[in-house]
Amino acid sequence: KTAAFLVAILSRYLRSPAGRADKPGTPRALVIAPTRELCVQICNDAQALGKYCGLRSLAVFGGMDYVRQQRQLAEGPVDLLAATPGRLLDFQRQRVIDLSRVDTLVIDEADRMLDMGFIPDVRRIIRCLPDRDRRQTLLYSATLDDEVMRLASQWMPNPVKIEIEPDHVASDTIEQKVFIVTAAQKFTLLCNLLKDYRDARVLIFGNRRMSTDRLAIRLRRQGFACELLSGDVQQTRRMRVLEDFRSGAVKIVVATDVAGRGLHIADIGLVVNFELPYEAEDYVHRIGRTGRAGKVGTAVSFACEDESFQIPEIEKFLGETLKCTLPDDALLAPLPPPAPLAPRGEGERGAAGAYGRPDGRHGGQGRGHDRDRPRGGRDGDRRDEGRRSAPPSPREAPRNSEPPRNEPHPQDGSAPAEAVTPPPAPQPSPAEPRATEPRATEPRAKVPRPAPPPRPAAHHRPSGETPGAPARAIPPPSAATHPGHARVQVWEPGGNKD
Repeated sequence: KTAAFLVAILSRYLRSPAGRADKPGTPRALVIAPTRELCVQICNDAQALGKYCGLRSLAVFGGMDYVRQQRQLAEGPVDLLAATPGRLLDFQRQRVIDLSRVDTLVIDEADRMLDMGFIPDVRRIIRCLPDRDRRQTLLYSATLDDEVMRLASQWMPNPVKIEIEPDHVASDTIEQKVFIVTAAQKFTLLCNLLKDYRDARVLIFGNRRMSTDRLAIRLRRQGFACELLSGDVQQTRRMRVLEDFRSGAVKIVVATDVAGRGLHIADIGLVVNFELPYEAEDYVHRIGRTGRAGKVGTAVSFACEDESFQIPEIEKFLGETLKCTLPDDALLAPLPPPAPLAPRGEGERGAAGAYGRPDGRHGGQGRGHDRDRPRGGRDGDRRDEGRRSAPPSPREAPRNSEPPRNEPHPQDGSAPAEAVTPPPAPQPSPAEPRATEPRATEPRAKVPRPAPPPRPAAHHRPSGETPGAPARAIPPPSAATHPGHARVQVWEPGGNKD
């Protein structure tokens, strides 16, 4: 499919070299693809096919260095540009790319463009192109429904529909198998199945990013070296995984539907639908990764109690009945205990935990994690402790300076009439535990308090006498924890400090 429009574009440009623009960033042919991987693959195929044509092909897509791609566009004229809609619009708004000279527009995977919500962006791009009578527009897709054909009538003056082998939805070179298992048996079946395909490239599909991430971790713990390919993986690592998969350095890849369309990787021996897709059309795209270019491949699907209801819809779309069988006992043999979880590698989403940070902490611990710690950090703890241990100021002293009941007046030296039990200390709050006195675990014994010493005569001021220095009231230290102990003591310079 890719060669169908690339050969036509390259041959036409070789016959008319005068139409090439001298202004950098002004392409003659524009190819719009829904995914970054497909965009890179189209550019690589164009460079391979036009190696001796003297034509320049570039790819621009999100997730990579913006400045680097901008510099590549400014280096010289561009004959063919493969791009994703978002990054192309960014460059067009910044006037890095000029689309006024485009004479050939290719929209690859048009139905997926519609499903992924790219059609509004494609419409904005088309408005920047020459009129439809002055360009050639081609739409390519594995399936063309009525909605896509309606778009084609808007963008093409006289569209012609060309179908290649429309009666054969799935290739005859693909052997399809469906194993009826329970959800708990799927992983055991997968591991025993992979043992029979150790030397082959295996592509395993899941429906969600989280499930593929967990499946890849479980496979690694069983000793299977595999890589993850999903939307959560960084773009640089996704490209590296694809290159390693093509070269054979990686044998097993666990992927979402991001790898289900458009990608051509030779010699994939086994495709496994660990989870049956939600749409029957996606099933065709998944199994189409194997059995390509006339080679024989195998596609295995697991039908459990959660997903087997999708089989009738898939059979209706295929126009044939799928062979559903029970797995042999050897394929359900118990697995050895999993190995301990190894430290996660760098560069993929798994390196930062399933959904967290590199150090294993989850987001949101900034405030709630230290909720039980006294505020103010270490310095704040010292300040709070100093405030609690220091005696209160005169303003903080109790207003009632009279001696408590059942106690003698401070001036007479008589003993108390009876022992007085001090009031219980107030319990500190959990947020700020008091450092001066720990919480009592059992009641204190009643101990009679000794009578306070008589106040020295120097403290009695004759009436009308002006003191040499102002006196200030100082409560006893116990007043900090026992408010009932507060009494006013007068201190004067030179007097008795006790």
